[in-house]
Amino acid sequence: MDIRREDGVALMVAMMAMLLMTALGVALVLTTSSETIIAGNYRNSGEAMYAADAVLERAIDDLLTVPDWNSLLTGSVQSAFIDGAPSGARTLPDGSTLDLTQALSMANCQKVTTCSSTDMDAITTERPWGPNNPRWQLYAYGKMSDLMPTGSVDSSYYVVVMVADDPSENDGNPLQDGMSQANPGTGVMAMRAEAFGPRGAHKVVEMTVARTDTTELERGYTGQRGQDEQNRRARKAAVQTPGKALTMQTLDLNLGGIH
Repeated sequence: MDIRREDGVALMVAMMAMLLMTALGVALVLTTSSETIIAGNYRNSGEAMYAADAVLERAIDDLLTVPDWNSLLTGSVQSAFIDGAPSGARTLPDGSTLDLTQALSMANCQKVTTCSSTDMDAITTERPWGPNNPRWQLYAYGKMSDLMPTGSVDSSYYVVVMVADDPSENDGNPLQDGMSQANPGTGVMAMRAEAFGPRGAHKVVEMTVARTDTTELERGYTGQRGQDEQNRRARKAAVQTPGKALTMQTLDLNLGGIH
């Protein structure tokens, strides 16, 4: 037997080259797929934030027409932007399901089951005010595509706005606001908007609004959170920036306010 024979070497080289090219091709496909997913998640996160901000502005328009904000804290008054009863399941465009009752419970006590008064008064990192913790009520909710009566909004997101007494009042009564019909020039309200979209996209934006002696509202953003937790802002004073005409508002992501 001649050990110097090279029969089959070409086949072995060809197979090794094929394996190498296959590995490179798989790596390229995985890299491309990952980049596509990352870009899609980034787009969904940004769209969710803007959807939450948009529905807040829509809800504020309705809030201006409510003479007594105490009726908001009991859930007896709601925005005109609703799609039915303030409970139950909603089917999103991607086929997933959102339960409004569970979403409300998550906001009030970070669990999907019904919250007790003890649950809502518990001091946590998210809700450190104890008896003054917001007791959120559903105020506006519906498909983002239905936000404008002209149907000009093309969005696959479902948006929710909740309202509650501002915890900075420290009066120990989260169901009673400082503003009433007898004293319409005072009062601060907390608002929370959530946007739910495809591939689990979810964004929360919180802000406070204060009634003034005009037809305007003062408002300030208190925080946002969602898929990109690193963008979360710390809760600050009840009202951070003065309000201006509702037709002259732009969102400043760096300063966290409305100008």
